[in-house]
Amino acid sequence: MGTTKTFILLAAMTALFMAVGYLVGGALGMGIAFVVALVMNVFSYWNADKIVLKMQGAREITDEERSPVLQTFASDTRALAEHAGMPHPKIYIIDTPQPNAFATGRDPKHAAVAATTGLLNMLNREEVSGVMAHELAHVQHRDTLTMTVTATIAGAIGMLANFALFFGNRERGGIITSIAIMIFAPMAAGLVQMAISRSREYEADRRGAEICGNPAWLASALEKIDRGARSTLNKRAEANPAMAHMYIMNPLNGRRGDSLFSTHPSTANRVEALRKLAADMTVGSMPEAAAANERATGPWG
Repeated sequence: MGTTKTFILLAAMTALFMAVGYLVGGALGMGIAFVVALVMNVFSYWNADKIVLKMQGAREITDEERSPVLQTFASDTRALAEHAGMPHPKIYIIDTPQPNAFATGRDPKHAAVAATTGLLNMLNREEVSGVMAHELAHVQHRDTLTMTVTATIAGAIGMLANFALFFGNRERGGIITSIAIMIFAPMAAGLVQMAISRSREYEADRRGAEICGNPAWLASALEKIDRGARSTLNKRAEANPAMAHMYIMNPLNGRRGDSLFSTHPSTANRVEALRKLAADMTVGSMPEAAAANERATGPWG
């Protein structure tokens, strides 16, 4: 259902893009803007992961890493990827006290996952495994590519909407219509983008629970991350709010409920869904590396 909803929303985004292009300059105006958007899309396809990681100040964890905690974190993440039947992603750490994580990359062969130092300090080992399983699910579902495409189309719509005020065809509604397009078209694109993000979070929670083998790990992690994200500032995320939808929890604020303007579902709704899944799921299939620390009650230690 989530995949179907995503395709419907992407179709709506594309239809909105085409409609704004026509209102701005007819077939010619739409064609020019489409070419620009296509160039943006191709560039994003090949380079979005590098741009995102650099903007968030991420550092890759290599085989030469000296920190035992980071070595274990990387090892557990690779074990989860193997359990999911995926190639090993590149693994990054971000130095910020806010607990959070995200994934990026155009496909499973060119993927990266990143966690903050705050996440490793606040969560225990099995909870971290639940979080990284969620991020690997995003990679497996190619959600990161989907969000790149929607962000590109949304940007193109915003560009067209600004053109409407100065270059719009007056025969199609005049200055009032142009102003309305400039205001409401980007807003509508943003709403569709947020709706896509919310639908994919539920799917990644479900698949992530399957990958790590225990929905309770992710449910517990989400509750801790929610509290930490509300009380701790993520300066890099605040400086780049367009990236907020990529994180497992909104790094900018803590809105309650699945409101129209939220990029993520409410934590309570996600936890409830995971608990329902746990009731129907036989726990015990988690990777050995993560299962070894099932009884941990505090940060790594």
